[in-house]
Amino acid sequence: MRGPVVVLGDTLLDRDVEGVVNRLCPDSPVPVLDETAATDRPGGAGLAAVFAAAQGAEVVLVTALADDAGGARLSTLLTAAGVQVYPLALAGATPEKIRLRARGRVLLRHDRGGTSGEPGQPSDEVLRVIGAASAVLVSDYGRGVAQQPALREALAATRAPVVWDPHPRGPAAVPGVHLVTPNESEVRELVPALPGASRLAAASRGAQGLRRRWRAGAVAVTLGGDGALLCHAGSTPLVVPTPGSAEGDTCGAGDRFAAAASLALSEGALVSEAVQAAVAEASAYVAGGGVAAALAASARAGSAPGVRAPRSGTPGAAATDRVGVAAVAALLGEVRAAGGTVVATGGCFDLLHAGHVATLEAARQLGDCLIVCLNSDASVAGLKGPDRPVLSEADRSRLLAALSCVDAVLIFDEPTPDAALSWIRPDVWVKGGDYATGGGDASATLPEAAVVRRWGGNTVVVPYLDGRSTTDLIVRTLAERTR
Repeated sequence: MRGPVVVLGDTLLDRDVEGVVNRLCPDSPVPVLDETAATDRPGGAGLAAVFAAAQGAEVVLVTALADDAGGARLSTLLTAAGVQVYPLALAGATPEKIRLRARGRVLLRHDRGGTSGEPGQPSDEVLRVIGAASAVLVSDYGRGVAQQPALREALAATRAPVVWDPHPRGPAAVPGVHLVTPNESEVRELVPALPGASRLAAASRGAQGLRRRWRAGAVAVTLGGDGALLCHAGSTPLVVPTPGSAEGDTCGAGDRFAAAASLALSEGALVSEAVQAAVAEASAYVAGGGVAAALAASARAGSAPGVRAPRSGTPGAAATDRVGVAAVAALLGEVRAAGGTVVATGGCFDLLHAGHVATLEAARQLGDCLIVCLNSDASVAGLKGPDRPVLSEADRSRLLAALSCVDAVLIFDEPTPDAALSWIRPDVWVKGGDYATGGGDASATLPEAAVVRRWGGNTVVVPYLDGRSTTDLIVRTLAERTR
C-alpha cells in the first residue's frame, strides 16, 4: 500500500486584502485602500500541502503551529482542505503575510509575527509517517522546521523520493535528495553567478554547484514564465519551456511547481518527467488566475467555519472571558510555560446534565487545565438533526465556562474536533466511558485517538454515569408534555 505524500516545512498565514483606491491620504502622499474583501489561506508549506491535496492525494503536513489565533486559523483552513496536520509546537507567534491589493496589483506587503520561533520535537508518529511516505516535499521558508535535527535524520533515512524547495535563510538539503527546486534569485544567492554570465549560463552553473554541494540527484531552477532548467550529474542541462505564455499573479507558483513534481515522483515518474509535469502545472496555475482562482473555495476572513471567539453581546461576560481562541491561547501559554499538562475533551453538551459534569470533573483531575471543544449550533444540527441543539452555543459555552472544573471553551463548526485538536495539541484527550466497548483498548474506539497520536498525546476514557443522556432527557420531556 502506497504511503501518503508528506509535506514538511514552515507554514504561514497569508491574507489578501482587496480594495479600491480613489484618493491619497491627507497627511502623507500615499494611497488610501478602501477594503472590500479579505481572504485567509495557508502559506508556505501549508499552501504546497493544499495544492497536493486538491489533486486527490493523501497529504500529511508536518509543520509548527503557534498557540495563538493565527495557529488556530491555519489548523482550521488546512483541515478543511483535506490535509492531515501533524503539528509541532512553535514558540512565539504565527508568521503572517498580508498583501494589500487593488485592481489585481499588490500595493504593499505587510509581514508580522516577528523572528522565527523554535519548533518543538517531533513525535514518534511524525517520524513514522515520514518513513512510510510515497514522496516527501520539504517546503523550507527559513523559519526552522527544516533545520530540526530529528526531522533531518528521518529525511536522510527515508527511501521515498525527497523534493527540497530551499530558502536562502534555510539549511542545506540533507544529502541524497532526488530534486532541489530553487528559483533564479534563490540559486543566485546560494551560488553567486560569474560576472557577465548569460541567464542560462548563470542558472546552469548555480544548479550544478548546488547539486554538488548538497549531493543532490538533480536541481531544477524555475525560470518564471520561461519554464525550468534541469541539471543532472554529468549531463547537458535540460530546458523545459512553458506550454504557452502566461501572465498573472505568480504568488504560490513555486509551491505549485514543487507540489506537482512531488506528486509525479510519488507515482513513479522519472525526475525529468516530474519537472515537465511541474512546469505544465505551474504555468496553468498562473494562466488560470493564480492563488485566488486556485483557492476560490477558501473562506472569507472572519466568516469561514472553524474555531471561533464568542459572539459579541453574549450575556455573562465573566463566563465568556473563558470562551474562544484568545482565552484558550492565553491558557495554553500559561500552562505550557509552567511545564503543565493540557487536558481536553469535547462534545455537544446540549442540556448539560450530571453525566457531563462527572466526565468533566474526572477529566480535570488528569492535568493542570481542562479545555472543552464544543460543537457549534451548525455542527450539532449536522450531527443530530434540525431539531438540535436545544440550547444555543452561546448558552452551552456559558454554562460550561461557569463550571469550576472547566478552564476554557473552544467552539468549532466542523463535524469533528480534528482542526481544534491539531491547534491545541492536548497532552491528554478525554471521553466519557460510554465510548468504551469493554473489550481491548477502549481508546482505540475513539475517532480522535489517531489524531492525538500525531503529536504524542494520549487518549483515555473516564467513568460515565449510567442513565444520563441528553437524547433520553428530550424524549422523556416530550413524553411528559403529550400526556
